[in-house]
Amino acid sequence: MRTALIIANLALLVLFPIAWSAPLIRAGLLPLFGLNEISVLSGIVSLMDEDILLASLVVILALAAPFLKTLALTALHFGKLPDRHLPLLAWLGKLAMADIFLIALYIVVIKGIGVGRVEIAWGLYLFTACILASLAISLLSPRLAKPES
Repeated sequence: MRTALIIANLALLVLFPIAWSAPLIRAGLLPLFGLNEISVLSGIVSLMDEDILLASLVVILALAAPFLKTLALTALHFGKLPDRHLPLLAWLGKLAMADIFLIALYIVVIKGIGVGRVEIAWGLYLFTACILASLAISLLSPRLAKPES
């Protein structure tokens, strides 16, 4: 199990950047016009023009927190991070889950207005899978840190 967790965690170091650039949703103002693909990175770039504080928050929640947590778990798996840092990993995990909630909230709000059209794209599933895999790995990792009897 230890090897599988390490491989899955290392895979996240590759999959997270792919998920950030993958289309999360396709959105358009009216059904007659084409849909624009929106990714985490394109959303951040758009936000930078409008609200730098919100863009910074998204960078922290959607990019930095999950990636730092994955790097910290890698260090933990290879014995480079002491077990006393496990609470920090749990805190980073909570921050990383906040972005999924925000994306879901935006989709509900946009669909509720009824003016535009929103379609879920494959990147949202990949991004969600990365976050959930990271959560599962972080929940199983403390068991690996403790010596087996």
